[in-house]
Amino acid sequence: MSAILTRMKTALYILLASLALVAFLSFPAPASATEEYAARTGWDCRVCHVNPLGGGELTAKGGEFKARLETAGEFRPLSPVKRAARLIIGYLHILAGVVWFGAIFYVHILLKPAYAAKGLPKGELILGWTCLIVVGVTGAFLTYSRMPSLAAFYATRFGILLSIKIFMYLVMAGSACLVTFVLGPKMRARREAMVKQGEEYTPEELSTFDGKEGRRCYVALDGAIYDLTDSRLWKNGKHTRHLAGGDMTGFIGQAPHGKDKLDGFARVGVLNTTGKPAWGAPKRVFYVVAYLNLALVFLILGVVALWRWY
Repeated sequence: MSAILTRMKTALYILLASLALVAFLSFPAPASATEEYAARTGWDCRVCHVNPLGGGELTAKGGEFKARLETAGEFRPLSPVKRAARLIIGYLHILAGVVWFGAIFYVHILLKPAYAAKGLPKGELILGWTCLIVVGVTGAFLTYSRMPSLAAFYATRFGILLSIKIFMYLVMAGSACLVTFVLGPKMRARREAMVKQGEEYTPEELSTFDGKEGRRCYVALDGAIYDLTDSRLWKNGKHTRHLAGGDMTGFIGQAPHGKDKLDGFARVGVLNTTGKPAWGAPKRVFYVVAYLNLALVFLILGVVALWRWY
């Protein structure tokens, strides 16, 4: 029951954070549509807009400027229906981005990348790929509605920032493919090899056998490691308040039974508390990619902030 409540609280926090960020990003920023023209002329927003804060109904001078933009091909005019569609698509784009970035923050800051290194949980994997695809598809539609030509990607401030954002998205998408289809299978093969060899395990290597997501359930006791996968008392890697993947030596004295309860289970290795974990190249690359994605999230949010600033 406590685990369910914890998950519900986490989902509620993510939802509240998502709503707050959507509201922040949806709040109208003054003079964001034609900032180049305002900077070039030095005119105030009220020169082209009825609302002195900018946006909305245009003055006569603003209408003339808009007509020149449309004639020069620097602005893609949209019908009311297309503008409504862009609003809905934009909402989905922001929502998917918030969920995606929120999951990255949650894993990196609260759970740490070692959590994902144990094996990519199916739920988070499906959620991440769904958000990644939705962000890409909706972003393509939004880009088409805003950018009239390829030249706009390097001739305007908006286009340059958008190009940077698209590049970082492609890097994150490429890293997701690398982790899902290359590094993940290799790390899983490494764990399977360890199961067959019955070798020494460092505490960090032992922690990957936590009994969750189909992984085997190992515990250490007095330096020996036992496989409790088939025990009905260790479902999903948990027994009362104890979790698999760790050393139970300090807790066995608190149990109502003795060490002999483990005699019927296979002894698969020994615990090595002095050596360093043999991560191997796949896991090292995984950690690099994980922190690279975290850095890219901050950079993309920085680009969004620049859009609002100028």
